[in-house]
Amino acid sequence: MSAAAPFIAARDFLLEHRTDYDTAYAQFRWPALTQFNWAIDYFDVMAEGNDQPALWIVEQDGREAKLSFAQMSVRSNQVANWLRAQGVVRGDRVLVMLGNEVPLWETMLAAIKLGAVLIPATTLLAPDDLDDRLARGQVRHAVIGTAHVDKFEGKTGFTRIVVGGAQDGWLAYEDAYAADTRFVPDGPTPVDDPLLLYFTSGTTSKPKLVEHSHQSYPVGHLSTMYWIGLQPGDRHMNISSPGWAKHAWSCFFAPWNAGATVFLYNYTRFDAAALLEVLVKYEISTLCAPPTVWRMLIQQDLAAYPVVLRELIGAGEPLNPEVIEQVEKAWGITIRDGFGQTETTAQIGNPPGQRLKPGSMGRPLPGYTVALIGNDGRPAKEGEVCLDLAARPVGLMRGYAGDAAKTAEAMRDGFYHTGDVAEIDADGYITYVGRADDVFKASDYRISPFELESVLIEHPAVAEAAVVPSPDPVRLAVPKAFVILVAGQTPSAELARDILAFTRAHLAPYKRIRRLEFADLPKTISGKIRRVELRKREAQRAERGALEFCEDDFPDLK
Repeated sequence: MSAAAPFIAARDFLLEHRTDYDTAYAQFRWPALTQFNWAIDYFDVMAEGNDQPALWIVEQDGREAKLSFAQMSVRSNQVANWLRAQGVVRGDRVLVMLGNEVPLWETMLAAIKLGAVLIPATTLLAPDDLDDRLARGQVRHAVIGTAHVDKFEGKTGFTRIVVGGAQDGWLAYEDAYAADTRFVPDGPTPVDDPLLLYFTSGTTSKPKLVEHSHQSYPVGHLSTMYWIGLQPGDRHMNISSPGWAKHAWSCFFAPWNAGATVFLYNYTRFDAAALLEVLVKYEISTLCAPPTVWRMLIQQDLAAYPVVLRELIGAGEPLNPEVIEQVEKAWGITIRDGFGQTETTAQIGNPPGQRLKPGSMGRPLPGYTVALIGNDGRPAKEGEVCLDLAARPVGLMRGYAGDAAKTAEAMRDGFYHTGDVAEIDADGYITYVGRADDVFKASDYRISPFELESVLIEHPAVAEAAVVPSPDPVRLAVPKAFVILVAGQTPSAELARDILAFTRAHLAPYKRIRRLEFADLPKTISGKIRRVELRKREAQRAERGALEFCEDDFPDLK
C-alpha cells in the first residue's frame, strides 16, 4: 500500500459524501499515518501525466501564467534540488515573502519535499516586523521578491534568495530552473515533523508563532476541502494575501487535496466590476472571499454577470446577513460561512447541501468534536468554542513554537480553547458571538460586538464599524461604535443621529448603541480590527478630547 493510500481513502470518502453531512460527520476518520510527505507521496503521484491546470494566475493587465499539475511537480523538483545545493536541509526554517506569483507555490512544494520548515510572511511587513520573525522564527534561509530587498538591508545570518531579478548579495531564484528535474528525498518524513510556522495576526497581543506538522495542515485541510465543497476539476478562486494561514487553506492545500485548480487574480487596486468579469470569463466554479470583498461586490448589479459559480464561501470574519441575502437574490447561491483559526483547519462550517440557519456559521466539520464551555468549565449553550482533546483533530496545531506557557494556556482541562465565544442551538448549529476578549457586559447584559456591528453596516452610509464598551457611571459600560463612512459621506451630527436612530430600530433596548464616533479603525497587518486598541482609546476618551455623539444629544430619539 502506498504512503498516501489512507489519505486518499479519507479524501474520497468526503468527496463521496460532500452533501451528506450526517454520514460524513458520523463515519469520517482521520487517516492513520506515521510517515507522509504530502508533496512527494500525494501531489507528485497525482500530478504524474496530469495536464489539468494546477495553478492559473491572471494579472490585471491580462497576462496569464498557467501550469499543469505535471509542470508544477517537475518545477518544484528543480527548486528543491537547487535549494538543497544552497544548503537547505531537513528542519531548516525558510522565510518566504512573495506575492501571488508562481515561485510561491514552487517554493512551498519544494520545501515540503526537502522537509524544511516554511515561515510564510506577508509582503506588508515592515523591517521591524521582519526582525521579530527572523529572530523568533530562527530563520536560516529567505526567499523574497525583488521589491522587498531594501527591507532586509543590514539583516544577516541567513541565505538570501531573490525572485524577479538579480540583486547584489542575493542568489537568483531563477537559476533553479536549470536544476535536475528528478528529486530524491533524503529519507522518509515523519508526520509529526514541523512543516509550517505561522505568525498570528495579533489582534489582542503580540503575534504568536503557530507550529503545524506534515500532518496537521496537508491532511487536516480535508475538513476545509469538505466545507468549501471542492471537487476534482473545479476552478477555485480565493481572495487572500500570501503570508496568512487562509492563503494556505484555500490557495494550496484544500483545492489541491481535491484535485482542483488554484485560480488567482492579481490587481493593484480592487475593482469589483473587473473581478466579476473575471469570474464570468474564466468560468470560476468556487469562490472564497472575505466580508470586505463581499460588501464591495454587492454594490454592483450582480445579476448582470452570468457566473457559473456553484459554491460561495465567506471567510476571515463572520459575514453579515444583509450581504448573504443580496448575493442569494442575484445569483441564487447562498454564501456559506464557517470558522477556523491559524491554529487549526476549518472546524465549523456549512458544507454544501445543508439546511442553513440565518447567522449560523454551521456545525462541527468531519473530524472535529466541538464543545462550548461556560465560565464554570462545563458545557453550555453559550460559551467558548473548544475542541475535545480526547478526540484530538488532526488539523490542530502542535502548539506555539518556543512558548510552552501559551501552549499550556490554550490546551488545558482536556480542551483546546479557541478564545472565541459562540451559541449552540438544539440542532447543533453554532452562531458566532465574538472574541472572548471582545464580549462585554452593559447593565449586566452580555453584548456581542459582532451583532451590533452587523446592524451598523446595514446603514447605507456605514462602510465599517467596531463596537467596544465605553465606561458609564450608571450602567458600568455602554456600547460605543467607531464608524468609517462610505465614499461620499461626511461626518456630521445629522448623520450620527440617523445612524443611532437606525440602530435603535433594529436592536433590543439593552443592546442599543449609546455613543458613536467617526474615526479610523486600527487594524492588524492582515486587516483585522484591533478592538483591544479601541478599548484603550475609549478608556482615555476624556484625555484625548474625542468628538463623539451620544443619544442624549438627540432628545427626539427618546
